[in-house]
Amino acid sequence: MNSVHDMGGMDGFGPVVFEQNEPVFHEPWEARVFGIALSARGISGWTLDTSRHSREVMPPALYLSLSYYQRWLVGREAALLSADMVRLEELQAGQASRPPDGDKPPTPPDGDKSPTPPDKLLAGLAKGYNAERQVDAAPRFAVGDAVVTRNIHPAGHTRLPRYARDKAGRIHARRGAFVLPDSNAHGRGESPEHLYCVEIAARALWGEAAAARDKVYLDLWESYLRAA
Repeated sequence: MNSVHDMGGMDGFGPVVFEQNEPVFHEPWEARVFGIALSARGISGWTLDTSRHSREVMPPALYLSLSYYQRWLVGREAALLSADMVRLEELQAGQASRPPDGDKPPTPPDGDKSPTPPDKLLAGLAKGYNAERQVDAAPRFAVGDAVVTRNIHPAGHTRLPRYARDKAGRIHARRGAFVLPDSNAHGRGESPEHLYCVEIAARALWGEAAAARDKVYLDLWESYLRAA
């Protein structure tokens, strides 16, 4: 998606400030947002890719005005609203406006009558999410092949950065087959494809001002590439 969030290669934002001994969370509320974000994985149809896209659709002025975890919070609020798990008035008030039905837990959006116990939820979060898949098609490219990244401008989510489009490179390594974010972010299925590590010369990206020996390595899906 072409939006302000895709900041790779952009300038004019000032230097990157490195904070010595930076804490994981600067404020207690950031830790709470992190916990909400992990818990939101239980929302039906919510994936890592939809999470990223929820931040990409923010208006540019809003996106640039928010801190890292504020962007996470806005994205999760949108997900909870769309799943009808919270109402706008509740977010504005900061508390639930619909009292629970006794001690009965709320029914998950997918209709499952048995919510995941907390210990199993924590175990699943600790294990993480594996996006690697098996595909029947053989990989189109081999290590060492010369390729060119496609010049695409999708209206939705993509993992091909703007600065790396229509650039020549070569296949440095094959990663296997993984869920395609461009499809998964919009509920169109996982559509797994072969994934490659592509080596691109820095000068092909940034011009003659870049060091001659520098290279950039990007993990890119097969549909992002064409043979040189």
